[in-house]
Amino acid sequence: ASRPNAAVMALAQAHELVPVCPECYGGLPTPRPPAERVGERVLNALGEDVTAQYQRGAAAAVELCRLLQIRLAVLKAKSPACGCGQIYDGSFSGTLVSGDGVAAQALQGAGVRVVTEAAL
Repeated sequence: ASRPNAAVMALAQAHELVPVCPECYGGLPTPRPPAERVGERVLNALGEDVTAQYQRGAAAAVELCRLLQIRLAVLKAKSPACGCGQIYDGSFSGTLVSGDGVAAQALQGAGVRVVTEAAL
């Protein structure tokens, strides 16, 4: 697992952080094959459709935010679940396109402000 960046650690000094992985909440294992959004679907590098798991994880993240009255989510940049503003294009070539991950989109729809760790 990657270590939180300094800006995220600084947030922990003044705020209670609630770690969440929508992909794990959706039932995907760790480690797991890379996945990218292809339109409204999410496919992994093996060609498997994992959209349902991403949608379940997004719904769980939204419910957690509702229950804990969370108003801000700091999400992982470029992720098919958590990317905000830019995500990989689905070709597994490292190409970025405008868009949001499944959980980021769901959280925004629920009124949660979303940013990436890169924006802190």
